[in-house]
Amino acid sequence: MAMLRVPSHISSQEFESLKIQDMTFVAYRNEVYPSRYEVFFEEHAVIVVLEGEKKFSSPTQEVYVEKGDILFIQRGFYLMSESINESYKSLVFFFDEKLLKEFVNLHPELFNPEEATTTLENPILPLKADENFEKFIQSVFPYFKSRTELKNHFLRLKFQELLLHLLELDKSKQLRANLYSLYIGEKVDLSFLMNSYYLKPLTLNELARLSGRSLSAFKRDFQEEFKTSPALWLKNKRLDYADFLLRNNTKNVTEISTEIGYESVSHFIKMYKEKFGVTPKKHG
Repeated sequence: MAMLRVPSHISSQEFESLKIQDMTFVAYRNEVYPSRYEVFFEEHAVIVVLEGEKKFSSPTQEVYVEKGDILFIQRGFYLMSESINESYKSLVFFFDEKLLKEFVNLHPELFNPEEATTTLENPILPLKADENFEKFIQSVFPYFKSRTELKNHFLRLKFQELLLHLLELDKSKQLRANLYSLYIGEKVDLSFLMNSYYLKPLTLNELARLSGRSLSAFKRDFQEEFKTSPALWLKNKRLDYADFLLRNNTKNVTEISTEIGYESVSHFIKMYKEKFGVTPKKHG
């Protein structure tokens, strides 16, 4: 099954996109049917459904969407995406933190510092478009064709407008609290992060970014908390999980090796033997 990393995979033919300087602001997608794939969000994103229906699933949620639905998705989540019919079209906006900080600086009165929260209860926050929001979305489309040299400046304003609309639509105030915690740069708890993602094919750079740290700060904080390096911790955690699977599962060595993120089975066997003193086949 394909995994799509967004926004870094957006330069492909399936998307039209608009950038503010080098940051992807919004991508327009016309779905190819039938389609079932995993999406990894490298940035916070807002999906606006223009047509058709789709299902998004995370480990804790299953959300069906249709025209007029808006989803705010937190950075660092994997969602399974399934098209329900072939007319699906969407706009996906990405939240660059630099632009977000600019927005909060311009509108401090909209935020209450006491309500900051780093994580939403669920990775997907569903919202419903109103007439004003629909008009706003229509106002974005001309920029896909526009040649104006002021495009960057217009798009920055569109970003501000997008956020104001979302805050207005978010009756739960969860989004407001979440955006404020991003603004103040709250760091994600490392233990929670690592235990959530150790089986995913993420680089240390990506893990650092998800934790809200630079790579060097991530390694430094990690060493302090776990008394080991991230690479070594990941290797041990994956091998322990492989050992658990071998003892409690019908899967073979090749399947387990793939599941814990090893591309080469022979490399997995070698690492396993180094740690446990026997080859994986001897168990079970």
